[in-house]
Amino acid sequence: MNHTEQRKRLRALLAGNTCITPASVWDALSARVAESVGYEYGMLAGSVASSTTLGAPDLIVLTLTEFAEQVRRIMRASNLSLLVDADHGYGNALNVMRTVVELEHAGVSALSIEDTLLPMPFGNASKDQLISIEEGVGKMRAALVARSDPSLIIMGRTQALKVEGLEGTLARVKAYAAAGVDMIFIVGVETVAEVQAVYESVKLPIMLGPAPGASFKHADIAAHGARVMLQGHTPVAAVARALRETYEHLYKGGAPGALKDKIATPQEMDKLIGTDDYKQWQRDYLMPPKSAR
Repeated sequence: MNHTEQRKRLRALLAGNTCITPASVWDALSARVAESVGYEYGMLAGSVASSTTLGAPDLIVLTLTEFAEQVRRIMRASNLSLLVDADHGYGNALNVMRTVVELEHAGVSALSIEDTLLPMPFGNASKDQLISIEEGVGKMRAALVARSDPSLIIMGRTQALKVEGLEGTLARVKAYAAAGVDMIFIVGVETVAEVQAVYESVKLPIMLGPAPGASFKHADIAAHGARVMLQGHTPVAAVARALRETYEHLYKGGAPGALKDKIATPQEMDKLIGTDDYKQWQRDYLMPPKSAR
């Protein structure tokens, strides 16, 4: 399947002057639900993929194969422009090239490669560490060379604000911009002034990761190049609680009917999973023509 149109939609957004928050999605059904309320952009984070695929924390135990297959499932079922967190590219610069190839083929519109030292090294697993700027630049260059569709967006991601402060962050984003990335992904931003400083340094569109305690208005940060702002992954946490409460109710002998006001109707589920299409295909391809009966 050709996903260039979804990528062009995202590029048009980045070329504008507004900032959006994409839907946090993790599988075909969540993507369909997001689209049903009007979302055109989705985000699959490594942490969400790890928790929903493996039931594991975000410690780089998810493999590229598993992550790419989640992306394929989402893109088979939706028309979202999907942004994904590709972590450190699952290895060195050569692994980054393979990561870009697989995720492009799976249908992403944008992917980020970060400069965090991952997985956590032996003897120092208590704090974040960064790879050198030189290695980070090598990864960005490798990612750009590996893409086939020029509309695919490559983001350079850094959480240097937490490790090296603003000065170190600016040095890194300038280097990644010079390498040719299309967008900068910054984690840990606490002030609009930090967003402004990054934008003035690189003049590239910016994606912001959620920062504890930070509260931004979209219009304020849009004026300084922010085009995408993540707000955490509330939907998957909401689903986890809803499942727990439903299972507890049923396990304790509660009647399914008592949950009527808390669950999707059969009609809503049919619409989400395309039941009408499948019924038509059954009539078209599993039944003989009327003239042959």
